[in-house]
Amino acid sequence: EVQLQAFGGGLVQAGGSLRLSCVASGFAVDEYEIGWFRQVPGKEREGISCITPKNGRTDYRDSVKGRFTISSDNAKNTVYLQMNNLKPEDTAVYYCAADRAICFYIPTGRPSYMTTSGTWGQGTQVTVSS
Repeated sequence: EVQLQAFGGGLVQAGGSLRLSCVASGFAVDEYEIGWFRQVPGKEREGISCITPKNGRTDYRDSVKGRFTISSDNAKNTVYLQMNNLKPEDTAVYYCAADRAICFYIPTGRPSYMTTSGTWGQGTQVTVSS
């Protein structure tokens, strides 16, 4: 069964850090692009970062550049999102997704990636207190 599991969320104070993990099963992450998305109630899910594990190429939305770092451990079939200097506006449910082409949708101003596409993990809540 093709599956993604996202975990690592929690409650953190502004300025703090969290590391999210996205563990894949049933497929190899280095055959796909993996993206991290987040969503707050009443708003569209937005892509914030992506990686092509096969070659290490990464991309970020402007709002997280310089604070978030995406990486992959292909041997563990896992993609990480290191989030530093967290802000209250980072509060959201975070999701990971796998597809052949996700990175196209990540940079600011690009079309939104459809939630009906790809394979999604369950969300993990990140709450940043001020």
